[in-house]
Amino acid sequence: MDLWYTENHQNDTKFSIQVSEHIHTEKSEFQEIDFFKSKTFGTFFTLDGLMMVTEKDEFIYHDMIVHVPMAVNPDVKKVLIIGGGDGGTAREVLRYSSVEKVDMVEIDERVVRLCQKYLQQTACKLDNDVRLKMYFEDGLKFVQECADNSYDLILVDSTDPIGPGEGLFTYAFYNNCKRILTKNGILINQHESPYYESYAHEMRRSSKKIRETFPIAKVYQFHMPTYPSGHWLFGFASKELDPIVDLKADKWNSLGLKTKYYNTNLHVGSFMLPTYVIEMLEDTANV
Repeated sequence: MDLWYTENHQNDTKFSIQVSEHIHTEKSEFQEIDFFKSKTFGTFFTLDGLMMVTEKDEFIYHDMIVHVPMAVNPDVKKVLIIGGGDGGTAREVLRYSSVEKVDMVEIDERVVRLCQKYLQQTACKLDNDVRLKMYFEDGLKFVQECADNSYDLILVDSTDPIGPGEGLFTYAFYNNCKRILTKNGILINQHESPYYESYAHEMRRSSKKIRETFPIAKVYQFHMPTYPSGHWLFGFASKELDPIVDLKADKWNSLGLKTKYYNTNLHVGSFMLPTYVIEMLEDTANV
């Protein structure tokens, strides 16, 4: 049988992977969850038909969401992960011996349990590190109820701003993140793509809200082969720390962490955006 996974990136643009096996499918309380196997990308899973993680390229996303802020503040001790049900973000955070506490808030427990079963490469640290505590609830509600100055780092490893992830792209959410971050706290959020119009619109909306909430707010890029266009962004926000000026390259490198994508030279370069992206981010008149 010639079976293909196909995702519509735009109405006239599709991305397809030949599937060797459709491992699992189910509809949770929140979304449709599917796991597949392919020759090129290994095991991968989708939510509501949209690509989330593949074994082949997940290291890129997880390197860039975690190691960029950790190289700016290698002394982070308390971390909050919003989303991240596949476990890859937690896996990278827990590589730091300085981290004392990781709270992971994932709205859909089924995503976590299925990744533990079918995607051990990313979920391998979800049940064997006492520093990690998982909460299966709404991230927006969780941050509303947190005390001030609770975390040094918040990583918003969310889906797109539709469905379960919608509330994680609001002023209310960003203001609560600012409130519960410490003085040197950092917020990283999944920032969409600048390439296709529908994604670029959400990118600009998110960027505008964060810039109006935090005194320091910048955007950095990475190459994600299985995401729409392959050109993807994260947002960096902080009360006091600048991601380039305050980069602790020597200190981070002294930790000896082996990474496949991130390095401290790339760190600086990732904030150097193409002209069209800079112009999009600066043009907020119609957002």
